[in-house]
Formats: sequence, structure tokens, C-alpha cells
Amino acid sequence: MGIGESNAASAVRALERKTAQGILKKNSAYLARLERKWRVVAEDESIFVYDVKLRKVWVVKGRTPLILTTGSHRRTVAFGSLADDGTQLFRQKKNGDAENFLEYLSELRRKYPFMVLFLDRATYHKKDARVQAYLRAHRKTVRVRWFPPGFPESNPVEEVWKQGKGDVLGSVFYDSFDGFKKAVTIFYRTKRFKLNLYNYLCH
Repeated sequence: MGIGESNAASAVRALERKTAQGILKKNSAYLARLERKWRVVAEDESIFVYDVKLRKVWVVKGRTPLILTTGSHRRTVAFGSLADDGTQLFRQKKNGDAENFLEYLSELRRKYPFMVLFLDRATYHKKDARVQAYLRAHRKTVRVRWFPPGFPESNPVEEVWKQGKGDVLGSVFYDSFDGFKKAVTIFYRTKRFKLNLYNYLCH
């Protein structure tokens, strides 16, 4: 990358940060006025690839660590949400698309009858006609707000994916794809993240 390109990238990043700070400030004011019946929910999806993610491991000095890999490109898509009351909901789907998102969204609505739902700007979140129709139909109980563009630091679920991929994929070999998926399920079913959503959404 040349100096000009580096400066341009820095300028874009600075603009994204400034835009994000404005959005986070508005979030803070909006959430401060929220009635108690509403739950604040942050949602996201992430792809887990059936392979080994290398990280630092202990090994005898002078020896090269032996790491088994699957060489597979099979994957599972995790859908996850954290709420401001400390509850959470995680599911695995075959694909990240509008159909699976709507199925997951229906589960979220059953768990949180009144929710302010923070989403990223994935195409099927923002532009899919079926998703938009669903959100319009339930606009009295689901209020959508968007994470700032180009600013994943505002999304607490990103930290959840980081922890999961470190623990589930970090230099661990699974004999089968089903075993791998089960490990993902167990991790997110048993782990309690205890993140303060407002530190991400408002600051």
C-alpha cells in the first residue's frame, strides 16, 4: 500500500468513526427514554468453518508442533443475540440468509415480546422484501436500530464470536462435522458472556 492509499484509508476510517460516534450518541439518548417493558437486543451472525484455527500452543523447544487439519470447507452459520437483562439466544443454521433469519427472528420475538433490535446492515437484514414486510408487520413490538457502518466495535456479539472461535476452533481437531457443530452448540449453550450492551451501543 502506497502513502496515498494509506492516507486515504486513514481518512475513511476517521470518517467512519465520526459517523459512528454520532450514532452511538443518539442511541444513548434513545435508550435512556425507553419504557421498562422493552428489552434491548443485539443480534448478529457468523460463519464457523470446519477446520482448525491455529493459535499459540506449548511445544518442546526445537520441535515443530503437529496440527491436524480437516482441509474441509464445510461450514455452519451461528445466529446469536444478547439482551440487556443478561439473557441470550444462539442457534445454528445451514446458511445465513433471509429465510433462516426470519425463522430465528420468530424465536427472538417469542423470547422478547417487546424488543429494540440492533442489526448490522447485511443485505438480507436491510433489503430483503420478506424481512422488511415481517418487520413492518411487527413494528409495534420490534423496533429496529442499525449498528454504525464500518464500526464492528459497537456490536457486542462480535466479542462473542471471537471468544467462541478461539475456544471451539483454537487448535482443536474434531473427527467429524457433526462433532464440530455439537462443540459450537455446547459452547454457546453453556457460556454466559455477561457483557454490558450499553458500553458497546452508546460509547
